[in-house]
Amino acid sequence: MKPTSNSDEDVAAVLQSSESKKDSTSNEEGEEFLPGNEEPCSSSEEEKEDRKSQWRSKNGEILWCPTHEETLPYFPSSILTPGPTPYAIARISSPVSAFDLLFAEDLMQLIQHFTNLQGKRSIKDWKDVEEEELRAYMGLLILAGLYRSQHESTISLWDGVTGRVFFSATMAQKRFQQINQALRFDDRLSRSGGRENKLGPIKDLWSKWSSRLPKFFNPGRDICVDEQLVPFRGRCSFKQYMRLKPAKYGLKIWALCDVKTAYAWRLQLYTGRSESAKRQVSQGMQVVLDLTDGLKGHTVTMDNFFTSFPLAEELRKRKMALVGTLRINKPELPPQLLNIQHRELMSSVFAFSHNAALVSYVPKKSRNVLLLSTKHREPQVESSGKKKPQIILDYNKCKGAVDHLDQVCGNYSCRRRTRRWPMCLLYHMLDVSCYNAFVLFTAVDTEWNRGKGHIRRLYIDQVGRALIAPTMMKRNYLPRTPFALSLVLQAQGKEQQKQVKEEEQQEEQEEEQQEEEWESPSKKRMQCASCKQRKRIINNCSRCGAPVCKIHLKTLCALCYKK
Repeated sequence: MKPTSNSDEDVAAVLQSSESKKDSTSNEEGEEFLPGNEEPCSSSEEEKEDRKSQWRSKNGEILWCPTHEETLPYFPSSILTPGPTPYAIARISSPVSAFDLLFAEDLMQLIQHFTNLQGKRSIKDWKDVEEEELRAYMGLLILAGLYRSQHESTISLWDGVTGRVFFSATMAQKRFQQINQALRFDDRLSRSGGRENKLGPIKDLWSKWSSRLPKFFNPGRDICVDEQLVPFRGRCSFKQYMRLKPAKYGLKIWALCDVKTAYAWRLQLYTGRSESAKRQVSQGMQVVLDLTDGLKGHTVTMDNFFTSFPLAEELRKRKMALVGTLRINKPELPPQLLNIQHRELMSSVFAFSHNAALVSYVPKKSRNVLLLSTKHREPQVESSGKKKPQIILDYNKCKGAVDHLDQVCGNYSCRRRTRRWPMCLLYHMLDVSCYNAFVLFTAVDTEWNRGKGHIRRLYIDQVGRALIAPTMMKRNYLPRTPFALSLVLQAQGKEQQKQVKEEEQQEEQEEEQQEEEWESPSKKRMQCASCKQRKRIINNCSRCGAPVCKIHLKTLCALCYKK
């Protein structure tokens, strides 16, 4: 038993020595990290301090930092060439040619086909409308908007005293009303889809027209996404109410516009939620992704309906930046940006992630403005004035592109009163086409009426006149009013003068050819057949070929020459 006791004593001695060593090391460590010492902290304590300095979002998925030290710099991804595309530049030679790019021949033929189909069904004395006559109808609508007469009745527009000369000179009032009544964009009897096909009456025309807008223009670095409201108070299954819009009721359109020119690059009509579909949670995000499809290297400005952190990440994958306002209930916001009770007026608080920046700005008491940006990576604030952050300044510069489009289209809108929502949409298509064509033409021909303040009015006037001119020249039944009659005769007279000049040129060429044929091959001078005196000449009669001098040479006009 002695050996066992000795072994137990040895184990106890070893344990005691190890405990004494632990105590000594703990005492030494305690002496090294006294509060007065200035030695650096361990890595675990640094991580704890970093976590305390970071702000976690309300959903707990995003960490924000009050400084931008760890934020990556922003570099635009590609070099852009804004303006008309080479395809458009090669085909634009006049104001109306730019309009024809957007409202092309295939669109006119589609409207012509279904309008004639409806006219034969509903109007007794219907005469098929031709493409030139349909273009003249649209030209009259455009001119009515130019003269601010879109709300006048057709009786007033065609009146000999109060009306406009171009209307009665182009077509009869009854014919205009017939076309307006029969105008259709599809066949109602063969329409498919039922109630789910809400856009059926104008679906083909809208899809073809809207798909042409991006083909002719490259937007600049800054683009804007917002909503439009086309005024309409008639019956429509997807009519919307928007209390902040002047019209209140109408058709909602999502629009993407170039900030510099307000060119409508892509439009998407909102037809409402279908009865069988569930509510879409991220509708704003899907709208922006659809509108920006095919773009790269741009900065998208939007309001708080669209802006979200997941959308910013998706756009970043497409190499695009985002600048937009945020709603307070967004889950990606940290609580530190929402508390403004003890904040000073015109103060800004920033929060940064690796690829985004948040700012909270207090412009007045109890007012908190929140913005998200993936373009700005530094806490820049203007030094004077209201001390607005640079994010807000850039947002204010770019946010009004779609509103500017609404304004310029509304100044000379061709929109007339109607109870049919497809006609309301057609008027909007004409307004947008006129403005987009104006942007294209002035970008191609920069010297056209340069320096004039009413250049867009001049452009619309040129387009309207060019659309009605062919119909006016071919009109068989002349108008009764003297001014309209003189205008038609003047237009037709110019056309006749052109035809006479062309005929004269052809006759001159024929005479020259005949003279060359009757000239003698030796080209020797010969005696005049009608002169007794000796006269050596080289001219010959074009009919009999006899030599004749200038005295016996008779000059005839074109009509007498034919007789």
